[in-house]
Amino acid sequence: MSMLRQRKPKPQLEEHEEEEEEEEEEKKKKKVRPTEDPPLKKRWSCVDSCCWFIGLICSIWWFLLFLYNAMPASFPQYVTEAITGPLPDPPGVKLQKEGLKAKHPVVFVPGIVTGGLELWEGHHCADGLFRKRLWGGSFGELYKRASLSLIPPGPLCWVEHLSLDNETGLDPPGIRVRPVTGLVAADYFAPGYFVWAVLIANLARIGYEEKTMYMASYDWRISFQNTEVRDQTLSRIKSNIELMVATNGGKKVVVIPHSMGVLYFLHFMKWVESPAPMGGGGGSDWCAKHIKAVMNIGGPFLGVPKAVTGLFSAEAKDVAVARALTPGFLDKDFFRLQTLLHVMRMTRTWDATMSMIPKGGDVIWGGHDWSPEEGYDCAPKKQKSNDTMITDSNGANGRQSQAEIVNYGRILSFGKDVAEAESSKIERTDFRGAVKGNNFANGTCQDVWTEYQDMGIGGIKAVADYKVYTAGSILDLLHFIAPKMMKRGDAHFSYGIAENLDDPEYQHYKYWSNPLETRLPHAPEMEIYSMYGVGIPTERAYVYKLSPTTDCNIPFQIDTSADGDDDSCLQGGVFLVNGDETVPVLSAGYMCAKGWRGKTRFNPSGIPTYVREYDHAPPATLLEGRGTQSGAHVDIMGNFALIEDIIRVAAGATGEDLGGDRVYSDIFKWSEKIKLRL
Repeated sequence: MSMLRQRKPKPQLEEHEEEEEEEEEEKKKKKVRPTEDPPLKKRWSCVDSCCWFIGLICSIWWFLLFLYNAMPASFPQYVTEAITGPLPDPPGVKLQKEGLKAKHPVVFVPGIVTGGLELWEGHHCADGLFRKRLWGGSFGELYKRASLSLIPPGPLCWVEHLSLDNETGLDPPGIRVRPVTGLVAADYFAPGYFVWAVLIANLARIGYEEKTMYMASYDWRISFQNTEVRDQTLSRIKSNIELMVATNGGKKVVVIPHSMGVLYFLHFMKWVESPAPMGGGGGSDWCAKHIKAVMNIGGPFLGVPKAVTGLFSAEAKDVAVARALTPGFLDKDFFRLQTLLHVMRMTRTWDATMSMIPKGGDVIWGGHDWSPEEGYDCAPKKQKSNDTMITDSNGANGRQSQAEIVNYGRILSFGKDVAEAESSKIERTDFRGAVKGNNFANGTCQDVWTEYQDMGIGGIKAVADYKVYTAGSILDLLHFIAPKMMKRGDAHFSYGIAENLDDPEYQHYKYWSNPLETRLPHAPEMEIYSMYGVGIPTERAYVYKLSPTTDCNIPFQIDTSADGDDDSCLQGGVFLVNGDETVPVLSAGYMCAKGWRGKTRFNPSGIPTYVREYDHAPPATLLEGRGTQSGAHVDIMGNFALIEDIIRVAAGATGEDLGGDRVYSDIFKWSEKIKLRL
């Protein structure tokens, strides 16, 4: 037994020794491993950088959005008051304290882009988006359509559903997109980005509610007359105004159009008095019976040069800068998304955009060697608190005699030297006889068809060789580069000056949105206001260049390298003038300053007209948002002075009660330079 007891630990020792041997072998193996090549590190790619950058931006955005929604509603006001002192009461509160009350019903007419559009019928790629907004609306709705708008072929699906038929200008087969109705159609374009919301809230302060306010929403993509053909929108506006007058004791409405809505309502006033079936059959006294005042905000009465570049190269100043910073990116076949080509293909089906092509030709906008705004000084103005400039009654500063010579009448010039040269020294070749033909070598982008592909290199070169385009030759240019688009446009819009308004041809609806080819209604007690911002550099003329010519890009682009001095009117290939950032003063103010002033052939009943300008002042702090004294084209909808003017008129005041004209620009001086028979 003792022998056995002594042998028991032996196996345990052997096991322990074996374990030690195994550990030593493992250590030896570990010592060998460092001599092996280390594993290769994953290389950081450009895609990784882009993903991280996008993720960072999204994270910051979500965090800021969370903070914005989490903070008390009054927090920005408290901070702003701590910095700048007590803020003035909103106009609605101020006028409520004065005892003003709701009187006349109000009608809002939104402009281009700001009205919401929703899907009623679509193709397979838009499944699940029934009655969801494809334009405007909340972020929640944007996320619900993320599959349609963010992931290929999603963007193409979105473009497809917002495009119209290229032949009819109406719905493509199998697609129905319709305007959103009610005040929510255009109160906000996106969360926090107001359009009509501030004005609506201030009107509510003195007693207005939904039964005394009406948003005349319409599909801003289609031609004005086609809104009646497809949706009976003009008839709905007529019926709603009649109902509002009847249910409010016979009090006439105050109509407040904005931007393109100004042209739309101008069309309506002629439509409503014209006999059926082309018109509404209301009779020549309908406006006199139903409308107290038309208060036009930022109205492009005579068009905007920006509309030309949008149709010509799908650009404006900001897009041109982006196109220059990323050469070729917006044109290239990037994930099969030729961005600008798709934008051009879509917007060229929106017939309503053609309503904003400049009207009146060289008589209004100037020619090769003159323009009404000649002598305008683009130098930054002094601060109001330290205004040492000499100022005349029209707001012109005393340094204008030293201002640079700008040929604003040359709306498009190919080259800075051409824009500045004497017209007699410019050698030009007429493009109108050029032979077109598709002679591009690259055919990979034919699925993104634009009419440029039909022009060929020869046609494109002919356009550039013509060198200079004024408002008079712009129409010939657009007919040459986009004949299919302009064929539809010619059926619905006109851009000339009527010689004889009694000619029966001017009874056609194509003339009704051009104030130079139609009469105002017979309503001598009605008032018309032009209300717009001034003091912001606004696009007026452009310097162009040829871009690399393939059928995968747009062959023309704004030459952002064309610059003047610091105080020059030429900035980034764009000649700037006074305006509201979108509409030049000339277009917004001329008709009320002169064309309709008193009894003229365009205003035979002598409807009183008033020019009300709002001098732009940027917000004092970031917490003030878009500012209460802004003159910018959309931000002016939150301008306290403008809102106060509207509320006073809605409560019963007249233009004389407001003080008549209020002018900061040279609109009266510029109007006198226009030799138009009145």
